[in-house]
Amino acid sequence: MYRASYLVCVFILLATCASGQEKPVDASDPLTWSTYTVKGEEFSVTLPSRPSLATSKKERSERHLAISLDGIQYGIDVIQNPRKQSLEQFIAEYNAKAEDGTSITVNGVAGREFSTQKGTARFFATERRLYRFVAVGGELNHVAVKHFFSSIKLGKKTDGVEVSEGPGMPLQLDTGERIYKRKEIDKRVSLISKPEPQCPEGCGRGKVMLQAIFSKTGKVVNIQVISATNQELADLSIAAAQKIEFEPAMKNGQYVSMYMMLEYYFNL
Repeated sequence: MYRASYLVCVFILLATCASGQEKPVDASDPLTWSTYTVKGEEFSVTLPSRPSLATSKKERSERHLAISLDGIQYGIDVIQNPRKQSLEQFIAEYNAKAEDGTSITVNGVAGREFSTQKGTARFFATERRLYRFVAVGGELNHVAVKHFFSSIKLGKKTDGVEVSEGPGMPLQLDTGERIYKRKEIDKRVSLISKPEPQCPEGCGRGKVMLQAIFSKTGKVVNIQVISATNQELADLSIAAAQKIEFEPAMKNGQYVSMYMMLEYYFNL
């Protein structure tokens, strides 16, 4: 007999219901940000939310992490260093001269910092990796920017929430609309109906975890697959999520959008 159960986890922005590694945050307060890393890499840094991660493999493997908040874009580039490039050679790839930057050191790794009114970049080079940390849209003395750069750690003993390939969890959309956290709103989303997936015979067993925005317009949008047993179950779960009816969250008497996690279990 088929049964697909639907569970809304208490996962609003950075509050995870499973691992407990990420903590609820006030995005405007950098001291509440979480620390992130990538499996197999030797760095960590604090960010306001889980960043996107994209990997490209041409002459060398490159990983690019990004997240933005309040007009400031944070980025981390992690690049393989098979040719044993020096710090100076790495900086030159960005049309800059190492001598124009300021010397810095993180965990014994020498680097250079370049700062303008538009943003700040820090470069590091090790035998295995080339690192570039950037914050664009905020001056170096901005409290969030200062916290971002001061949190950088390099070396084998770094730790943090592991970021996986995918779009991450932005705190605001490209339109500028803010996606609120649970602690920021006055009234949570109120579910009206939650249809179960229509599973055809033979779809099998499995679990699907989705991330979605419960929009202020009353629609479930920006649905992203976090994990799925297979693509068929993922598609069935997305179709079901799109049919959810709810009353949006509220803040100061106005409807607002917020993130939620959805889990679907399939037993056949």
